[in-house]
Amino acid sequence: MQRGDRAILYASVWQAIFGVADVAGDPEHDPALNRWSWRYAIRPVSVVTDLNDAPPVEAAGIFPQSLWRHSHIRLTDEQFDSACKLIEAATK
Repeated sequence: MQRGDRAILYASVWQAIFGVADVAGDPEHDPALNRWSWRYAIRPVSVVTDLNDAPPVEAAGIFPQSLWRHSHIRLTDEQFDSACKLIEAATK
């Protein structure tokens, strides 16, 4: 991921997608961390305010198993478009 990319935000405990965000900064790496050593500044575009209303990740064709132990994954265009539509519908 890099500045200018658009991302889907995922709440792992809920296994739900809850937001769309723009990557607003360059990737930062902290080699002192064993896990989650990369981070990105983001700018929220659309966010579900209550995680109980957030759509399940499977509804966008994304399986939770593909997310385990990863800070991010690359989505297909279809998964990304589906996730955006589901999040938008949940914010209304």
